[in-house]
Amino acid sequence: MSDQPERKQINFTIVPDEEPGEPRTYANFCSIAHTPFDFTLTFCEVMPLSEKAVREAEQNQVVKAPVRARVVVPVQFVPNLIAALQDHMRVFSETYSNVGWSKGGPIH
Repeated sequence: MSDQPERKQINFTIVPDEEPGEPRTYANFCSIAHTPFDFTLTFCEVMPLSEKAVREAEQNQVVKAPVRARVVVPVQFVPNLIAALQDHMRVFSETYSNVGWSKGGPIH
C-alpha cells in the first residue's frame, strides 16, 4: 500500500474578475521571446508612419512601437495557449468566412 495521500480531483471553471466598463488594451503586433523556463509575449501598437518616421526607418531599419502589455507565461502553458488560439481561429474562420476576411498578412 502506498504511503502517499489520496488525491482528490476537483473540477472548476476560472472566470475573469472584471469590473464593468474596464478598458481593453489594443495591440496589433506581438513579439515573442523565450528562455528555458518561460515565454514572453510583448504586445505593441504599431500606428501608420509619418513621412519623417518612414525616412528614419529607411536609414536605421528600426520602427519603435509603444509596448501595451508584456505577458510572461511558463513553458507548460504554451501548448494549451496554442491549442486554444487554433480552436478559436477555426471557429472565427467558419463564422466570418462570408464577410471578406482573409488569412493573409504578416505573422510575428
